[in-house]
Amino acid sequence: MSSLEERQEALVLALVAGGPLPSGFDTEAVAVTSAALIRKRAGEVAHHLPMVRHTLGDRYLGLFTAWATGRPKTSSYADAQAFAAHIRALKIGELTRRTWYQRLLRK
Repeated sequence: MSSLEERQEALVLALVAGGPLPSGFDTEAVAVTSAALIRKRAGEVAHHLPMVRHTLGDRYLGLFTAWATGRPKTSSYADAQAFAAHIRALKIGELTRRTWYQRLLRK
């Protein structure tokens, strides 16, 4: 990687999409920053899906992190729709009985 633009792009991919870390960056610092960005993203999605967040309780962050890791963000709304579809596909009992969140999947 020679240009600044290429290094910046590689760093962003490492932070938000699980891409390889470019040389010269602290692995631990990038991992901490990446985790913080996932938590921020989880909060934004929770804003769109408050009942899903509430129903999942302590499981929400772990489920969201597993789903979001390696997936670059497009928008909070698109993330919310995709995460709701993912949760529905998991057939988590207390969520499969609900119909209110299925409206989020319709456009």
